[in-house]
Amino acid sequence: MKRLVPLLQQAGRPLMPVFAKLYAFRGRHPLVVFIITRAVSMVTILLVLGLLVFGLMSLSPGNIVDNYVRSQMLMQAEFRQQDNTYSEEAIESAKERLGLNDPFYVQYGRWLKQVFVDRDLGRSLISRAPILFLVRDRMVNSLILNLISLFFLTIISFGLGIYFSSKVGTRVDLAATFTALLLHAFPGILLLILLQLFAYVSGVFPITAYPDFPFQEAPTRFVFSYVHHIILPLIGAFLGGIGGTMRMIRATMLDQLGKPYITSLRSRGVPERRVYLAHAFRNTLNPYITSSANLFAGLFSGSLILEIIFSYPGIGRLMYEAVRQEDINLVLANIMFISFLILLGMVVADILLAVVDPRIKYGSE
Repeated sequence: MKRLVPLLQQAGRPLMPVFAKLYAFRGRHPLVVFIITRAVSMVTILLVLGLLVFGLMSLSPGNIVDNYVRSQMLMQAEFRQQDNTYSEEAIESAKERLGLNDPFYVQYGRWLKQVFVDRDLGRSLISRAPILFLVRDRMVNSLILNLISLFFLTIISFGLGIYFSSKVGTRVDLAATFTALLLHAFPGILLLILLQLFAYVSGVFPITAYPDFPFQEAPTRFVFSYVHHIILPLIGAFLGGIGGTMRMIRATMLDQLGKPYITSLRSRGVPERRVYLAHAFRNTLNPYITSSANLFAGLFSGSLILEIIFSYPGIGRLMYEAVRQEDINLVLANIMFISFLILLGMVVADILLAVVDPRIKYGSE
C-alpha cells in the first residue's frame, strides 16, 4: 500500500495542470460552470427518462406491440391470409426483423442512434407522417399559448399582489383573498367547460381555439382570427393560475414589508412607492422565479385538458391522441420534448435567480 501511493501520485502529476486550470476557470466564471453542469445533468436526466419509458413499454400488454407489427405489415400483402389477418409465424418474423424481441435497453440504444446519428425520430404508426413534423408544429402552438398565458399571468399577478399587500386587513383585501382562494380551488376542467358553454350561448367567441384555415392562405387574417379564437382559452388558463400565484406574491410582499430593512427605509423618509417597488418588490422575484418553472410545467400539463376541450392543435392534444391510439413512437417523442422544455425552464429559472439577486453565487469565492 505504501508503494502504491507514490505510484498514484506520480501518475496523477500530468493531470495536475489540467485540474488547476479547471479550478481557476470555475473561480473566474462560476455561472458558466453552473450552466454547463446543469446542461450535463439535464441530458443525463433525459437519457434516464427515455430508458425508463422504454422499460415501462416493455412491461405493457402485448397488444401494443402486436398493433405496431400489424401497422408495419399493413402494406405487405404477402403476409396476409385470405381473411385479411396475419399468421402467428408472420407476426413473430416481423417482430424479429423490427428488433422488438430484443431487450428494452437494446431497443433504446437503437433509438438513440437513430435520433442523434440519423437525426430521425421515425414515423407515426397511425398517420405514417414523420414524427418530427408532427411534434414541431404542435409544440410551436403549445409554446405560443403557454408563453402568452405565462406573460399575462406574471404581469397581472404581480400588479394585483403588490396592490392588495398595501390594502392588508381592508374589505378589498378580504374580497380579493376570498376570490383568489375560490379560483385556486375551482376545478379547472369545469371552468373550461363553462367558458365553452358561454361561447356557444353568447356567440361572441368561437367554441374552438384555432382558426379553420391555414396561415399560408391569408397570414394577416389568420393572425386576427387566431387572437379572436385564443381569447377564451387564455382566460381559462389565466383564471386557473391567478389565484395561487397572486396569493404567493401577496404573502411574499407582506413578509418583506415586515423586515427590519423596510422599517429602516421608512424611518429615513424614503417614499412609500419606492419602498414597495424598488426594495420589497425586488425581493419577491426570488420565490416567483423559483416556482416559475413549476408554473410553466403546470401550464403545459393543464393545457392538455384545454386543448382537448377547445380543439386546439397543441402538443397536449397530440399526446392524448397518441396514447389513445397506442402510437408508441409518438408517445415517446412527446414525453421527451415536454420533459426537455420543463428541465430547460428549471435551468433558465436558476440563471435568472443569479441575474436578479447578486447575493446568489454559483461557486466558491
